[in-house]
Amino acid sequence: MPRPQHAAPDPIDVAVGARMRMRRKTLGLTQTALAEALGITFQQVQKYERGANRVSASMLVRAAKRLDCPVAFLVGEEPGGFPTDETLLTMLAFPGAIDLLHAYTSIEEAGSRNAVVTVARALSGQEARRSAEAA
Repeated sequence: MPRPQHAAPDPIDVAVGARMRMRRKTLGLTQTALAEALGITFQQVQKYERGANRVSASMLVRAAKRLDCPVAFLVGEEPGGFPTDETLLTMLAFPGAIDLLHAYTSIEEAGSRNAVVTVARALSGQEARRSAEAA
C-alpha cells in the first residue's frame, strides 16, 4: 500500500538513504557523479538519501556496485565490515554533518577540538541544558 503524500518517510528508507549518503561522501562522490553513474538525476539521489523515495531492488544493486559496498550494507544487514549504528547514521544524514566531521577530525590541537564542540553545543542549546543539569 503506498504511503500518503504527507506521511513521514519510512525509517527503513531513511536508514538506507543515510547509508548511501555516508558511503558516497566517504568515497568523495558528489550527488551528481553518483546520479550519472546510476542513470538518474541528482534530485533523485537527494530523495533516496533523505528517504523521501524508496530505492528499488535493481537500483539498490546498481548503487551498491557504484559505491563499492555490499547491498547488505545499504540495507543494514552487513555482519561486520562497515559500522551501521542507526543513531549515528541518522545524525550523519543531516546536510553538512559529514563535512563537519571531516573538518573536526583534521583539527590537530585538542583544545581547539573542544572549543568546536563547545560552540556546537551552545548553538544547539545543549550547553544550557548541560549547565542546568549540573546545577
